[in-house]
Parts: sequence; C-alpha cells; structure tokens
Amino acid sequence: MSDIAIKIDGISKVYKLYDKPSDRLKEAINPFGKKYHHDFYALKDVSFEVKKGETIGIIGKNGSGKSTLLKILTGVLTPTIGKMHVNGKISSLLELGVGFNPELSGLENVYFNGAVLGFSKEEIDSKLDAVLEFAGIGEFIGQPVKTYSSGMQVRLAFAVAISVDPDILIVDEALAVGDIRFQQKCLRKFREFQEKGKTIIFVTHDVGMVNNYCEKAVWLDNGVVKKIGKPDEVTKEYVSFMYYGLGSQMVKVDDVDVQGGFEKNGSRILGDLESVEGCQFFGDGGARIMRVGLYSVDTGEKIKAFKGGEKVNFYVEIDVLKDIENPIVGFIVKDGKGNEIFGMNNFLMGLKLRDFLKDERLTVSFEFEFPLLRNGNYLFSPAIAEGTQENHIQHHWVHDGYVVQIINEQESSKMGWCLILSNGNIEMLK
Repeated sequence: MSDIAIKIDGISKVYKLYDKPSDRLKEAINPFGKKYHHDFYALKDVSFEVKKGETIGIIGKNGSGKSTLLKILTGVLTPTIGKMHVNGKISSLLELGVGFNPELSGLENVYFNGAVLGFSKEEIDSKLDAVLEFAGIGEFIGQPVKTYSSGMQVRLAFAVAISVDPDILIVDEALAVGDIRFQQKCLRKFREFQEKGKTIIFVTHDVGMVNNYCEKAVWLDNGVVKKIGKPDEVTKEYVSFMYYGLGSQMVKVDDVDVQGGFEKNGSRILGDLESVEGCQFFGDGGARIMRVGLYSVDTGEKIKAFKGGEKVNFYVEIDVLKDIENPIVGFIVKDGKGNEIFGMNNFLMGLKLRDFLKDERLTVSFEFEFPLLRNGNYLFSPAIAEGTQENHIQHHWVHDGYVVQIINEQESSKMGWCLILSNGNIEMLK
C-alpha cells in the first residue's frame, strides 16, 4: 500500500427519494417500518486504486456520479457502503465558490481558507504573493467576492488550493470556467505537480485533456464504473457512447476480406490498401469499412512516413450491407495524443454522393494537400454515415485505422517560416 495514494473499495452512495414531502413524515412515524421512499444510487459498487504520482481523469455525462465521488474522496460526503483509504494531504477545488464568504473580500477569503486548511497567519503571509500572482485578479482582490465573475472566483480558489502544496490535488470541472490563458496556466501547474510526483484527480468533459495529461481514465455512467484503463481506450468508448449511444467493438480477423491492390485510372496502385482488422470501431452496421490507405498523388506509392506538404489521396474501401441514402464518407486525423488536427467528408466539401446499394463494394478517395505538421505519428479514423452533418446515422466508424509518420529534420525551413527584422529585411530560417 506504500505506493497507493487512494484506494476505493466497493463504495456506494444511496439517497432516499420521496414522491412528496409528507411521505418522509409518514415513514418516520410508521410503527411497522413501512417504506415510503425508493433508493437512488448516486454511486454503486465503485472500486479502483490510484497510485502515487498518477494523474487520473474522470469522465461521464452529467449526473453520472463524478462530483459525488470527488466529494467522498475529500470527506465532504460519507459513503453509504464501502471503504476508502487516502494516503497523503489532499487539497481540492470542487464546486465554484465553496468555502468563500461572499461578503468578505478576496484577500480576506485567502486568509480565511488558509486558516481552514491549517495555516498560521505567518504561513499565509509567506504564500500570499504567489497566490495573488497566480490568481491574477489585480485590484479586485480587495473587493467582496460576491462582486466577482465566475472566472475570477475559480482563479482565486485554484490559486489557494495549489498553495497548500498537497500530495493529492482534486479538481472538479473548474477549468471549464476559466479563460484560455488561465486554463493554460493551470495545465502548466499540472505538469509541474506531475514532475514533483504529486497525485492529481480531476473531472472533465474534455477527452483531449484526459489523453494528454492522464495515465489512467475512469468512465462513470449512472453511478457505475463503465470502464477504467488507458486514457485513449476509455475515451474512444466514451465518445462512441456519448455521440451515438453505441459501444465500441474490435474488428475480428475473419471479418475482413483482404484483397490485393486496386485500380486507379486503369493502372495498378503500387502497394495495397491496409485492412482495418484489430481496430476498434462502432456503428449501426449498415456498411463496413474494409481497408484504407494513404498514397502520393505524384508517384502513386503508399505513404507510411514522409515530410508532409504534398498532395495525397486517402482511400476508404467500403462494403455496403444495406441500401444507404445520402451517404457521408469522411475521416478525422488525430495526433499521437488523441487531439483532432483536421478532418473532411463529402458533405462538408459540398459533394453529394449517389446512394449506395446493398452488396456493393466501393472505394472513395479524398485528394488533398497534407499539411506541414510537427514530427510524430498521425492517425486516420475513417467513417461512413447516412443523412446530414447535423442529423445522421453512423454506420461504421473505425478508430485509428491508418497511421502515418511525419519525419522532417528541419521543420522550420520546410514550413517556410521567416523572420522579419525591424529594418524590413526578410531572413529565411535555416
């Protein structure tokens, strides 16, 4: 247990819900113990461990129990069932403005919250400059908190929370309130805490943030742990569920009919399209993406690693399993951390495809200039849907169906950057 910061074992939180206020009184005075309520499980049999130094992202739809879990971790709520062990000093930022007296000034609240956290006045004095610098609310520090915007409140609350130098930092969706500069400042602090071996647990709806900053992700749904594991795996399942109400599956090897090369303008393309076997996918199953590939427009060669900045064709081979009206075929490209870089489909391009007919096998290609990007791996996620951009049925979405690597030894020169001097001369960067 020495390397475990938090251990949660079978925690449930149950609330009694009454149809009307009088039912509460009836239950209290009923001599036979008759129940007039029904149980609502905000959390049900939740178990997981957090190692010291880990950053954990908790995701889930509104009302899934995320905030309830954090309140239990911080001691604000007591679990109905189950046990919890916390190893280390916790600092938390939960609901906006909790712990602030709206009638007091921001400065007075800093001292008040510091005292609640166990600091003497002298200790708060030593931390005050750092707190005020991080909060960045200027002269408003002397004004009553009730006059603050939501962003100002969360900036001050976050600044106080991190000044404690905790072993465990718990944050509940606070970054959604701040502006982009404050969010970046908080994320830099997250990185600093990670480097110091601190444990961070935060709730967010931003799956990109979970992929970028977390070693583990927990997906809660209706109070139950739906999935826990590596961030990219959990967020793929979560996105599939939230957008389309579907769970991801894995393509089986015997599901894919692997063929040889294919024809383009009467000549055989060098190399073969790649099957998407082994990739996670979701969809209603009206069509199935079989193979994909990225090829150079100039040479016709398959691209697995290149510098970028050239015209390419991305091919998507589809088996049509039922008639599809108004088909939408497209793809999204993400970086190695799961951030969306760009994407395209025929609907956004203003191109209407003919209806797809059952039992057809079709190949749709996208010709475009691949952008100049920083070195690293980039992943294509192809998809076929039916309808419009705003209202459609997703038939088959394949996560990370094709990977291409950008290798550019001199990124600055290849991107054509230049330095404009104050005298108006232009110098190309070497």
